[in-house]
Amino acid sequence: MKYRTAFLAAGLALAATTAAAGEFSSTVTAVSDYDFRGVSLSARDPALQASLDWAHDSGFYLGAWASNIDYGSDVDGNIELDLIAGFSGEINDGLGYDLGIVWYTYPDSSGSELKSKIIDYPEIYGGLSWGPLEFKQWFTNDYGGTDMDASYSELNASFELPAGVTLNLHGGYNYGEYFHQTWENYFDYSVGLGYSVNHFDMELKVTGTELSGESKITDDVFNTEARVLFSISTTFPWAAE
Repeated sequence: MKYRTAFLAAGLALAATTAAAGEFSSTVTAVSDYDFRGVSLSARDPALQASLDWAHDSGFYLGAWASNIDYGSDVDGNIELDLIAGFSGEINDGLGYDLGIVWYTYPDSSGSELKSKIIDYPEIYGGLSWGPLEFKQWFTNDYGGTDMDASYSELNASFELPAGVTLNLHGGYNYGEYFHQTWENYFDYSVGLGYSVNHFDMELKVTGTELSGESKITDDVFNTEARVLFSISTTFPWAAE
């Protein structure tokens, strides 16, 4: 808890001293299923998600992102709140980079004799982007508060199609001590089509993992099967058209 508090306090202090040179934005998203690396974190139920983001001209940024979650009846907690800090920029024309840290927190999860607590944990990331392609590497030494390390490598691509449609492709690989000990290393994927109308962005995608049909599925909690998701989002402030 003290590390999370220090992390947030330092970020807020820096934002307060340099806010005049940065910009704030907020994105609100409604999605039919909270998909995290191919796994449903909302038990295949809809989720409402929102972020508050601040970006400095230097490339430094801060953010907070929240969503409802469902980890099952034996787990205490219905909200995930992610605190984010990072730095992004360009190495040269067309080649960009992104470095940062995410602190996953669950503010309403306290645990009890009958229900387990969801443990906060950090994850660092680094990425490179070039044109429509992006590669990002993630690592944590304490996945889900288990004191076991985990890594995630992902490749994303986005292509403009006719009629204003965007093709979004994603592939990722989950591996490390945590997955070796509890689940197993696995691939996840998604293929989606995006379309924007006025200030609203919509996407219809198919996502899933190679774990489809595994015993991890219990009443749709942590579902890993292939499934279709729909999302609609908008970002404030709205730009004048």
